[in-house]
Parts: sequence; C-alpha cells; structure tokens
Amino acid sequence: MPTGLKSDQRMILKTNPFVVFSSVGDFFESKNPMKKTYWSMLCVTLLVLSLGCSGYSRKEKGAAAGSEVVKPAPNTIVKTTLLQINDVYEITPVGGGKEGGMARLATLRKQLAAQNPNMYMILAGDLFSPSALGTAKVEGERLDGKQMVAVLNAVGLNYCTFGNHEFDLKEQPFLQRLSESRFKWFSSNAFDKNGKAFPNVAENVVFTVANASNQRARVAMFGVTITKNNPDYVTYIDPLEAAKKQVQALREKADILIAVTHLTLDEDIELAQTMPEIDLILGGHEHENVQVWRGTDFTPIFKADANARSAYIHELIYDTEARRLQINSRLQPITDRIPDDPEVSQVVQHWDDLGLNAFRQMGFEPNKLVVNSSVALDGRESSVRNHPTQLTEIIVEGFLQATPDAELAIFNGGSVRIDDEIPPGPITEYDVIRILPFGGKVVSVEMRGRLLKQVLDQGQANKGSGGYLHATNAGWSEAQNNWLINGKPLDQRRNYKAALSDYLISGNEQGLSYLNRQNPDLRVLNDSVIEVRRALINQLRKTFASK
Repeated sequence: MPTGLKSDQRMILKTNPFVVFSSVGDFFESKNPMKKTYWSMLCVTLLVLSLGCSGYSRKEKGAAAGSEVVKPAPNTIVKTTLLQINDVYEITPVGGGKEGGMARLATLRKQLAAQNPNMYMILAGDLFSPSALGTAKVEGERLDGKQMVAVLNAVGLNYCTFGNHEFDLKEQPFLQRLSESRFKWFSSNAFDKNGKAFPNVAENVVFTVANASNQRARVAMFGVTITKNNPDYVTYIDPLEAAKKQVQALREKADILIAVTHLTLDEDIELAQTMPEIDLILGGHEHENVQVWRGTDFTPIFKADANARSAYIHELIYDTEARRLQINSRLQPITDRIPDDPEVSQVVQHWDDLGLNAFRQMGFEPNKLVVNSSVALDGRESSVRNHPTQLTEIIVEGFLQATPDAELAIFNGGSVRIDDEIPPGPITEYDVIRILPFGGKVVSVEMRGRLLKQVLDQGQANKGSGGYLHATNAGWSEAQNNWLINGKPLDQRRNYKAALSDYLISGNEQGLSYLNRQNPDLRVLNDSVIEVRRALINQLRKTFASK
C-alpha cells in the first residue's frame, strides 16, 4: 500500500491499471474562517500525459499502481481552481436556513481566489427558473430570474452554460437576462430560432492561465444542454453531435479540455465514453451530487447539489514541461458554518425584500406563520416526480377538500418547485409560495371514466418527470388489474367528478395533450374553486393544527 494511506483507505484500480483513485477520509485544513471543511467524497487524482501533439493531453497511462510519480519542477506547474455549481434557483439559504445561500458561496469564492488568482466560478445551467421569487411581479413585470442574475453578478460568477429551465422564460425576458449578465454565457448546441448564437453567447470559451514564471496553460470549455424544453425561439443541435464538433475544434488548441453540461447522467456517461479526449465533465440537471468516472480514460463527471447546498472545488495542476494534468476534486458543503459575505448579503436582501413586497401586494403575507409541522415535508424533485410524499398527499387532499362533490383529486408533481425538504417546525406563507410558485386555480370537472383511466395511466408513465401525477381516492390494484376509485373498480362508462389544477386541463402536460377543455369526455363545472396555494394553506392547518 502506498505511503500515506491509512488501513481504512483503499486504492481502487479500474480496468485501466494505470489510473489510480485514492479514497481520503481526512479533513481539509484551510487558512480561513471556515476552519475545517470535511471531505465528503473521493479525492480524485487523474494524471494526463501528452501523446506528442501540440496542446493534446490525456490521462496518464505510464504510472503503475503504487509507483512513485516524479514531481515536476515548481516553475513548470500552472494551477487553476474551478468552483462548480449547478441548478441554482434560490438566493437565500434552504433547508431551514442551514444549507446553501449565495452570500455564503461568495465567501467561499473569495477565499479560493485569495489562494489562487487563477480561480474561475462556473455554473452548469439552470438559474433563471423556476423559483418562488422569480414569479413575483415588480413594477408590473415578473422578476423571471432577474434576481438570480443580479446576485450571481455580485458573487462573481465567471462562466455559465444554459440549462433547460433557462428557456422557461418568454423570449424578451430571456434576452434581457442575458444582457444583464456580467458573466460569460457559452453554448455549443442551443441557438436562436434562426440557428444563430444568442446575443453575447459564445459557442465555446478559451482562456490562458499562467504562473509566477509566466508558464502558461490553455483551458477550453464548451457547453451542451438537454433538448427537452422547446419554446419557439430556440433551436438545438444534438448535444453529442455538438460535443464532437467542439472536441475536434478545440482539442489541438487547448492543454485542458472541459465539457460543461446540463444533461442527464446517462448522456454525460455517453459523452465520456465516446469522447475520451475530454479531460473533465462539469454537469448539472440531476440536483443531487454525482461523481463517476467513465470511458477508456476514466473521464471524471461531477455534479453538485441544487441550490448551492454544495459546490465542487476542482484544482487543475498542469505541468507545462511534461504536458501532464492532475485533477484534484472535492465536494464542499455550503452550510451555516460559512459566514455570509456582507456585500453580497446586502444584494440578496434587496431582491428578497422586493419579491416579498410583491407577494404582499398579491394578498400573501410571506412571514406569516401557517402552522407548525411535526414532521419533515419532502418536496425534493427526486421524490415528488417519482412517488407520493406527505407533502404531495397534503396538496392533493387540499384540492379534494376545497371541491364539493369531488370524488378524487389529481395534480402534477412538476408543479412542486421547492426542491427542498422543509424541516419540522414553522411553515410560513412564503414556504407555501416556494412549494407552488406558479400558483393557479383548482378546477372542478366531470370526466368520463375512459378519459380518467387514460390520465391515470399516463401519470404513472410520466414517472421521473414533472408529468408524474399524484392522486387521492385513486389507486392501482394489481389484483384487479384496474384503478380503484374510492375502493371501487374504475368504470370507463360512468362519469366522475374530480378536482384538478387548471394547468392539468391546459393540454400542456407531458403525454396529456388530450386533457383539455375541448375534449368531449371532459366538462368543467367550476374553473375557479380556489387558488392552489390557499388550498394548501387550509389543508396544512387541518393536518397539523391539532398536533
């Protein structure tokens, strides 16, 4: 066993015996107010060796497991630090104030920049939408991510690629957010309706970093985005085809080649397996931290937790003489142990106040206590798009209780946007807005049983997406191979009265285009029973008031 590894640390050798991964359980000592930051991941060492082409580097294939690696002379080493985040929708802390927060992230960024001037902060997509604050109307217009751009400008974000939720916005607000950004946008596969780059958006980024001896390394990045959001002002190139084009264009120009992606993990893995020339993949979209190594060169893929619950810190150590790259990465939790940066904290407070005042004008009192919950309420995307939680059960029961004569109630998991677990304790009206930021109405409908069956079947087929449906008084029976409505088999010939969200009968949900007001099997009885957030507030009080 190599020197320095404890007995409970093990060296893992993959199919390539010359790539070594060391598991480290010790904490990282830092000369900053954060004191000790615990390493909560595998510390990865990937060595990259030149194949003789100018600027072309690959993971080292010459150092056998356990062998000594000759240390390069210090003046040949160029170090770059990358701070990676993804899927950030909240400017204030989440998890009851214990996790995330842009002011805390700013503190970390400043500390890293003080340690290495070659420090860059990168966001792997999703910031404009969705968020509760983004739905607030200020001077007659929704914020639509304006608060996110302003705060990330203050934090010091350097580079960003598109996530699919950037395109939730209508075209003009989207373009306005781009113009407000002081950070650099880049995308290799998402373009305007004419197939041209959006204003101030590059297809890729190439920059040079240097050490004190003026030894230099060239870093190239390209960005690709999942193609699942298709407003009429966006056109896409297939992400893998775009990546191949970028690798061909950039590999010879760069010592370090990075893909910044907003793709599914499977797509990231395919990227690593088909394009081993990529040195590092910084991803988003999953909302939970990921670290995997795939492909013939064991290309590392990293994703941090959504809403800056964590950030990845990558140290890129490039030897300009040997043309060898070492990548050291660690997952940094962003918690209340990290102090707020005072300047960014003021910016956050400004936008938070604007949004909360806007909600007051809508009839909500954001700081008003709704109820004290005795349990944690799970609104995480990974939960509400795959199975019922107590939170989704309360929401759908609220629909049912608000609708006289309804036999069942249904809503889509994608309407829950908080992507957080609300801890036991006080729940405010602002928490309710965070849970259901888009609002809308509960509608009362009468629908034919055959249509109801179609809808319930599709709701299950949509598992894993926002179209996954939650229902009360409706459940599948394996024994009867049928849906049970209030304990009785669904009769496709009879009519059922149901409470639904108005969005569901718009025909815009995945696989449910036929669920609309023009369907002869659907009749709207009352299209404005109650605002969905008021229904939730009422049901929260009924559920927890006596506990």
